[in-house]
Amino acid sequence: MTNADQKSNSSGRLGRLVALVRLEQADIWLKFLLALVGLALAFAAALFSTVSRESGNVWATLVLGSAALVLATIVGLTTVPHLARRVVVSRLRDAMDYEVTRAGIIYVIATLLIGIAALNTGNNLLYIVVAAMLAAILVSGIVSALVLRDLQLDVRLPEHVFAGRPVLGRILLRNPRQHMPSFSIHVVPSKRKKSEKKWLWEPATFGFPPKRPPEQQWVRLPDRRVRRIVNDGSGAGIFDGSAYFPYVAAQTELSADLELRFQRRGRYAENSFGLATRFPFAFLTKTRRVPLSRTVLVYPAVEPTDEFLDILPMITGEIEAFVRGRGYDLYRIREYMPEDSARHVDWKATAKSGSLKVREFSREDERKLRLVFDNPAPCVLAPEAYERAISLAASLAWHFANEDADLSFAAQDYQGGTDIYRFLTYLALLAPQSSASLIDTLPVTGDYNIVLTSRPRGTIPTALWNCSYMIFLGESVAAQRGRPTGVPEKLARARS
Repeated sequence: MTNADQKSNSSGRLGRLVALVRLEQADIWLKFLLALVGLALAFAAALFSTVSRESGNVWATLVLGSAALVLATIVGLTTVPHLARRVVVSRLRDAMDYEVTRAGIIYVIATLLIGIAALNTGNNLLYIVVAAMLAAILVSGIVSALVLRDLQLDVRLPEHVFAGRPVLGRILLRNPRQHMPSFSIHVVPSKRKKSEKKWLWEPATFGFPPKRPPEQQWVRLPDRRVRRIVNDGSGAGIFDGSAYFPYVAAQTELSADLELRFQRRGRYAENSFGLATRFPFAFLTKTRRVPLSRTVLVYPAVEPTDEFLDILPMITGEIEAFVRGRGYDLYRIREYMPEDSARHVDWKATAKSGSLKVREFSREDERKLRLVFDNPAPCVLAPEAYERAISLAASLAWHFANEDADLSFAAQDYQGGTDIYRFLTYLALLAPQSSASLIDTLPVTGDYNIVLTSRPRGTIPTALWNCSYMIFLGESVAAQRGRPTGVPEKLARARS
C-alpha cells in the first residue's frame, strides 16, 4: 500500500469520526465536556478548601467545601444519568446475566474463612493464598467475558410445524475472531417473566333457569363476566432446552440440531436468546443476551384421533352417495328407473338378469369438496371441546388435501382461498368470536360440504343440508351416529 493510499484511508476515517462527533453524538459530547468542567471546578474548590483549612480560615473552608459538594451533586444529577442511559442503550447487545453456581458459593465461603484466619493470625502465607483465590475470581470473570465476546448466533426454524409432531430446529454459532477460540458455550432461551395474576372481562350470556340447556331456558340476555387469569410466566417460548458447543475455533461456524415439540397450536416467539458459559472455573454462569427475534406458527394437530377415525367412514360414505352422476367412469349397474335414459341400458346385464339394468357413472366433479368451519361464539363450547373441533377441522383438511381432492374452505373472516397452509394458519390463530353464523349466508354450489358447526339440529337451511355432511360440535360421535336402523342416511337426516 502506498503512502497516498494510507493518507487517504486515514483522512477518510478522520472524516467519519468528525461527522460522528458533530452530527450523531453532539449532545453526548456536550454533556461530557460540561461534566468535565463541573468536576474540574469542584476539584479546584476542594483543593482551595484544603488550603484554607491549613491556613485557619474557617469561613473560606466552609464556603469552598460546600461549593465543591454542590458542583459534584449537580454533575451527578444532570449529566451522569443521561450518559448512563446512552451507554446502556448502546451496550444492550452485550448485556450480561450472572448466576453464582454451587461451586462458586463454596469457593467464596472458603476464601472468606481463609481471609478471616489470615487477619487473626497475621500469617503472610495465608494472605498470599487469599490474594491468589481472589485473583482466580477476577480471572474467571474476565476470561468468561472474553469467551462470549463477538460470538454470532442464528436460529433457523422449519416453515411448517404441527402440534404434537417433533421437528428439528438448527442453531448456528459463529466465532468471527481472528485468533481466540471459545470454550464450553451453551445456547439457552431467554428468561421467562414471573407469574402474574390479572382479571379479564369477557362477553357471556345470562340464561334463566341457569342449569338448563340453552334451548330450554326462558330468558337469554347478553352479559359480561370477569375471569381471573394466571400467567405462570412460562410464556410461549420456542424451546426450553439448550445446545452445547464444547469448542468453537476462531473463524469457524458450528451447527447443532435441536428437537422441538409443541403441544398446542398458536404462535410461539422468542425475543432474545442467551449464550452462557461456566468457563474456566465454573464459579458462576455468565449469560450474554443476544437480541434475536424468532417466531414459529404451530398448526393444529392433524394426527388421526378416535373421533376422526369414527367420522371419516361416514363422510366417505356420504361422498360416495353424492358423487353418483353422469360422468365417464362407471360407478355401478342398477335397476332401470323411469327417469333413466335408454342409451344407458346395459343389455348384457339385462339379458342375464331378465330385467332392465342401466349403467350409472360417477360425476366429473366428484372430488370437489368444501370444508366449512362455523366458528362458535365464546362460552358456547368448553375450551377442550373447542380445541378438539379445531383439531378435527385441521385433520379433515389435511386428509382430503393428501387425497388430491379439489378442496376449498369457508369460515368467518377467512380469505385464504384454497391453499391448505393458509387455512391451517387461520385455524392456528383462531379463537371464539361473537359474529354472525356462516350457515345462513353460505352459498350453495356444486361442491360437497363438510360443515362443522355448533348450531342445533333443525336450524340448517334445507339446500345446504342436502349437499352437506353436518358435524355438530359439542355432540358425541355416538349421538351423531345414533340413527334408526335400516333408514337411509338422507332420510334419517330429514327426520332429525
